[in-house]
Amino acid sequence: MLLAALLAVAAASACPAWAQDKINLLIVDGQNGHDWKATTPAIKDLLLKTGRFNVDVATSPDKKAPKEDWAKFRPDFSKYGVVLTNYCGQPWPDEVKKALETYLTGGGGFVAYHFAVAAFPEWDAYNQMIGMGWKDNKFGEGLCLDDDGKIVRRPKGEGPGRGHGPSHVFDIRVRDAEHPIMKGFPAEWTHANDELYHGQRGPAKDMHILATAYSAKEHKGTGMHEPMAWTVPFGKGRVFVTLLGHHVEQTVHPGSATLIARGAEWAATGKVTLPVSPDLKGK
Repeated sequence: MLLAALLAVAAASACPAWAQDKINLLIVDGQNGHDWKATTPAIKDLLLKTGRFNVDVATSPDKKAPKEDWAKFRPDFSKYGVVLTNYCGQPWPDEVKKALETYLTGGGGFVAYHFAVAAFPEWDAYNQMIGMGWKDNKFGEGLCLDDDGKIVRRPKGEGPGRGHGPSHVFDIRVRDAEHPIMKGFPAEWTHANDELYHGQRGPAKDMHILATAYSAKEHKGTGMHEPMAWTVPFGKGRVFVTLLGHHVEQTVHPGSATLIARGAEWAATGKVTLPVSPDLKGK
């Protein structure tokens, strides 16, 4: 009896309570200017390794696919606690767009990863979901931070639009250490050799900036602190955006991987139980 009790306690300790109730997550891919065939498996793997998620993948038809193939592309978002997009390509069918809007408005979770912020410039609701994306300065407003940490709004048509300099190693600075996604992160850490996006544009409304990186002019940047991760409410839903992760090496870096996993958990539940990677060291 005592041995059985000890084994039960040990099993409970080895399997945290949240692992008993996994989050169903859907990755949507199929077209992208980046290597989605490599990054989607990397994202799926890092999410599965947390023990917190069940992960499915919905792959769209390719650019040359006939209309019949697109007619069959109907991801059932309602089956999932969170949807992660690794997609940037042809517009989705109107039925799919409407389904995502309904899903998020009703309380679903959404994660936009890296170049997914360049998708769907014609889709107003999507641009509201992500707040800002890879658009030129005529598309809309932008946000960045100055050296004092104050938000600077970039008016439509003024200042830099989307871009990045040569890939390089850069530092990420936490801007809200009390947000569930960021709590426990080092105040600042060094990210992998990655693209540092600057000049993102959009409605830029209701954005909560979680982390930034300094876009140095010597790296063809803006001389401002550019948002790297943020959240946006959409109806009853929660959206998390991360610009990090050009390829697999950058995606699985401890900082980026932790952001993806914790951001997905938060988008699905509004809470975070996953730990920060012990491999992530602060400066």
